[in-house]
Amino acid sequence: MEDEAPHVQVKFFTKQKQYSVPDTPFSVPADVDSKQLSRETEGSGDDSDQQVEFDFLLDGVFLRSSLGNILEEKDISFETVVELEYVERQPAPRPENSLVHDDWVSALQAAGQNILSGSYDNTIRLWSTEGEPLMTIPGHTAPVKCVAWIHQGEGEETSTFVTGSHDQTALLWRWHGDSNEVDCVHACRGHAGSVDCVAVGPTREKMCTGSWDKMLKLWSADCSTEEEQTDDTDRPNKKKKSSGFKTQTRVPILTLSGHSEAVSAVHWMDEKTVVTSSWDHTLRLWDLQQAVQSSLMQGSKVFLDISYSTLNGLIVAASADRHVRLYDPRSKDGAVVKCSFTSHTGWVVGVDWSPTREHLFISGSYDTVLKLWDSRSPKAPLYNMSGHEDKILAVDWSAPELMLSGGADNHLKIFHHSNTSPT
Repeated sequence: MEDEAPHVQVKFFTKQKQYSVPDTPFSVPADVDSKQLSRETEGSGDDSDQQVEFDFLLDGVFLRSSLGNILEEKDISFETVVELEYVERQPAPRPENSLVHDDWVSALQAAGQNILSGSYDNTIRLWSTEGEPLMTIPGHTAPVKCVAWIHQGEGEETSTFVTGSHDQTALLWRWHGDSNEVDCVHACRGHAGSVDCVAVGPTREKMCTGSWDKMLKLWSADCSTEEEQTDDTDRPNKKKKSSGFKTQTRVPILTLSGHSEAVSAVHWMDEKTVVTSSWDHTLRLWDLQQAVQSSLMQGSKVFLDISYSTLNGLIVAASADRHVRLYDPRSKDGAVVKCSFTSHTGWVVGVDWSPTREHLFISGSYDTVLKLWDSRSPKAPLYNMSGHEDKILAVDWSAPELMLSGGADNHLKIFHHSNTSPT
């Protein structure tokens, strides 16, 4: 009897009302884990025939070891009645498709029923979310580094998007869904290095680009052609000759300097604020109305990507030191790094928050693995998604049910994520 584990009094509660259990304490062994705790709540839910598994949180953090270990780590007495929150466990994302390109897949974004991808073969490709190839678009004269939808038309309506390249330009495109034809309407010129990142603002009227030249630039995202711009058609222009598109040159509205190395990613936080990451080990917030840098967050290594969530106001940042870090840009106490997520074994080059789940995000790495994380479970990812045979170069979670990754194996991988119940 001396070896019998001590017991702990536990109260279970959940914000998912369909799974609620009576608010009475249970006595459980201290060495119980999440799977064993899940059995305690098996009878919960509207349909007792449906097996539902749960994850458990103590003070907002997932249990990833025994309850007793967590209590000892947090210096909580075993005599205390412990309150455990439980949430429905996320189902494993399932591999759905693998779309083959002619070279590295370096940029991608989903919107509506379509996927946009960019490649080191200098082309942009349009796909249906079902994996049907719709169009391969020449236009850039060097590898495509970033893509973003501006407006996604329904069905046969016209859609617009922007692409950035090593050729130092960002191109604005109109895609006519009815005829499946595309026009390159504007060439954004002004960067003196590769255009490595682009983000479209919340109103879809403006966009920002970041470059290897260390600069951040603001542009109009208007894809109409009825404006006074310099016409490229009479200029000697290698890009025009190779693509055959008649384009107008667009100049930036604003150029912001401050980074001392390449800008690796840019995201809009609201209509007047963007956040950038850089190879100079910093994250910076910019006030576009005042045209100034408003905040700086110092890191220890190269930042390769960031993602900002409007659902929680937090930033996840991917780094060359193999870690993903969670930043709160609102923090006033100096401790802006709220958490570190350590599991990758190579450079982490892509991160993206779920558009509908405030705690979930994905990360992709040179270690070839795409990972699904819950911000409440920093010690281990929820799932590892393998399949790439070479390093991952880009990830995207713009469509709630689709996780995308592009790699140096020339493949764009699509994983399906169930989006039926809130966390």
